[in-house]
Amino acid sequence: MLIPTLVEEPISGAVRAYLVAAERELLVSEFAAAEVASALSRLVRMRLLAANDAAERLADFETWRAAASSPVEIHSPDVRLAYAYVRRFDLMLRAPDALHLAIAMRLGATVVTLDQRLARAAQQLGIPVNVVQTK
Repeated sequence: MLIPTLVEEPISGAVRAYLVAAERELLVSEFAAAEVASALSRLVRMRLLAANDAAERLADFETWRAAASSPVEIHSPDVRLAYAYVRRFDLMLRAPDALHLAIAMRLGATVVTLDQRLARAAQQLGIPVNVVQTK
């Protein structure tokens, strides 16, 4: 959900509006930060974004992250719980999404997402979830 704040997409406005209006503390895990860097790297590899542009956007993300969110570390039990979630085939989770959910479970945090599948899995696991409305 963070990439649309850095790269203009049709849903960027909705994501920015959600983040501005957020009344709760925003938590960004170290893993989520790595995913942001990975997504920008992918755009560079695909030649959709110049490397210097990606570096600037990543710097903007780090500035925003430091000012507007609290960092969250990954703990070994998070990875073990993510493994258990992935083994639940009814949830249809990819490992990265399972890790986000495991971290949220540990913290008692609400997951904010654009992904309906992730939202359904969170609901099934009893993890609070907000789906950003794009329309």
